[in-house]
Amino acid sequence: MTEVREFNNPYPEYDSSKHLLNVNDPLKLSKNERETLYDNLIKLLQKLESELKKGVDWFDYSVYTGTSGISLMYYHLSNVLDNGKKDHYFTKALYYSEKPLSALKHKRFSFLCGDAGPLAVAAVLYKKTGKFQQSQDLLQSLEKISRDVISLQSGLPDEMLFGRAGYLFALLFVMKHISGDCINHTLVQQVISSILQSGQQMSKSGDYKSPLMYSWHDKCYIGAAHGLIGILYMLLQAHEYIPLEELNTLVKPSIDFLLEIRFPSGNMPSSLGNKSDRLVHWCHGAPGAIHLFGLAYKVFGEQKYLDAAKQCGDLIWRRGILKKGYGICHGVSGNAYAFLVLYQLTDEKRHLWRALKFAEWCFDYGKHDCRTPDRPLSLFEGLAGTIYFLADMLNPEQAAFPAFQLF
Repeated sequence: MTEVREFNNPYPEYDSSKHLLNVNDPLKLSKNERETLYDNLIKLLQKLESELKKGVDWFDYSVYTGTSGISLMYYHLSNVLDNGKKDHYFTKALYYSEKPLSALKHKRFSFLCGDAGPLAVAAVLYKKTGKFQQSQDLLQSLEKISRDVISLQSGLPDEMLFGRAGYLFALLFVMKHISGDCINHTLVQQVISSILQSGQQMSKSGDYKSPLMYSWHDKCYIGAAHGLIGILYMLLQAHEYIPLEELNTLVKPSIDFLLEIRFPSGNMPSSLGNKSDRLVHWCHGAPGAIHLFGLAYKVFGEQKYLDAAKQCGDLIWRRGILKKGYGICHGVSGNAYAFLVLYQLTDEKRHLWRALKFAEWCFDYGKHDCRTPDRPLSLFEGLAGTIYFLADMLNPEQAAFPAFQLF
């Protein structure tokens, strides 16, 4: 028998005659809804801080499961919460970012699971603090590790968690949060060129239908974490650095290939040839794909991409309250970002309603008999990611999936 991986969705679908939200509020949520979100956010933040006081694993400095992810959460809170504690949150962000810098070995290259993430986050924080030279030194360190990223002989994969796409995000992140000129644009173009060359080489070697194809651990993964979706999404976020011909002959047809291999439900296979329609996670499945299809609609303007994104959203509403937990990588918070993508694209209130219902599920964090993650406090597996999501719900039109989506 197939394992049931999700809870039944207990919430009613949006009904405009019953669920008005707050149509006159530019933030689209009522005062009561916002206060409830904020109160539950603070409750979970207090829980996180209580657990952190018991001890921090400083050996894991990654954004994905380590201290740099905690730092990124606090930096986010300092930007979005107007509760008189902005300086407190920023100080916390700096604390969890600074200490790991001396431990970096410059042998791992992605934002999520490599040295590029801690370097990028700390560079931004130093710049905001006025420590311009320290920030510049970190940016130079970030640029220096590009040699192994650009080289196609380095053996580096191309995916988000450990590879070139993850390094590309680090460059885009500092350019967004510091300045567009803080990184040499030629370097950005070189990284993109390596990703495109690598994808073309594999596609030709295996005679794949997609003009770009990539592998990780000898599998052609499809999802956002290790596969084609995450790589294409990162390329599309940097599309202004890609020649129009390559955008139209390499990137766009590869996105169209993904449309062709969807399951009838709208979900994606976890890897090429996998026939099992079971994973509804950001890392594998529709919750990651919706980001790509939504951005493809914005860039190319074709209705088929919005239709695919909406189908993903309907699937996530049915099957996205996961027994795996509340996190953003493979949990309810990460799945809820899918509705925020659709809300930002369409301004349809039913998508905001759906995100709000998933947020309400997270209010009862730890009470649904879900699986406990290996890193229960972390950004991508644990509590910090849920806090990040709830903070984004306070201003849903500006929400962006952390360490993946540039708003």
